Parts: sequence; structure tokens; C-alpha cells
Amino acid sequence: MKTVKVQQLTAESFKKYGTYAALINPDSESTGPKDATICFYRDMVQQELFGVNPSFSTCRMKKRPLVIDAGEYHNHTCEVCMPLTGDSLVWVAPADCSDHVPTDKIEVFFVPRGTILNVRPGVWHHAAFALDDVLDVMIVLPERAYINDCVCLSIPEADQVQIEY
Repeated sequence: MKTVKVQQLTAESFKKYGTYAALINPDSESTGPKDATICFYRDMVQQELFGVNPSFSTCRMKKRPLVIDAGEYHNHTCEVCMPLTGDSLVWVAPADCSDHVPTDKIEVFFVPRGTILNVRPGVWHHAAFALDDVLDVMIVLPERAYINDCVCLSIPEADQVQIEY
């Protein structure tokens, strides 16, 4: 019987087959300080799908107060997200044409670790809330969608929403 030895996974050893990234505890380029409360590790792996290239990224959230103080939406794409290292709370509000986050329509969901969500275009949302100290969430968006298809707004303090959990 033929045998084959297991080898260490490295960029060099795997490059003829594809690419990879560690989505849990990532050690790659991020959009801001790696010790921030919310840190986005962008475009870690791209998948080619007949001209549309989704990117797999990690968003790392530290536990923070359960207050919704910002929202975002994408006009042209869905956003896929999946909590990898723990359970989370995710909020959404229906797509609309307002120039502010529709805080009166927000709904919050408990999302168990390993559950994948597909958020439709236009739906208001923002970073998940970690229930443990740190949470890594896989994010799938077209490459650079966070730059060219993302409307992000702060919510004035008087209109912010406290999550009851």
C-alpha cells in the first residue's frame, strides 16, 4: 500500500492548489487597529465565480455594551455572515429609502455558533454582538464591497437602541 506523509499547510506548499486563510484568530491585514472593539480582516480569500469574486473575511468583535449605535446596508449585494467561535446577537431592519437607520423597525436575533445568515441587499445591519469576550465572524461579500457598496451611518445617541438579553 502506498503511503503519504502529512505536511504543514503553508502558503508556499499550497499555492499550486489554491489559497487559504485562518478565519479564527486571523493574522492578516485589517482595516483598523487589531485591538479595536470591532476589527475587520478584509478580503482574506477570494473565490472566482464566473466574473463575480466573493471574498471571505473575518470580523472580530470584542464584547461591548448591547447598544445599537450604528447601521449599514449594501445596495447591490447580499452579505453572508457566520459566527465561528461563539453565539452572537445580530440585528436587522427592513430595507427602506430613508436617510437614517429605522430604529423603530429593528429586530434582534440570537444566532448560534456555526449558523450562516444571508442578509439581503438594502437590509440594515451592523457588526454582531459577542456574547463571550471575543467573537470571530466569517463575512462573505464581493471583493471591496465594504468600500464601493456600503452605506454606514451613526445613530444619534437619543435614538440608539438598547438590546434586552
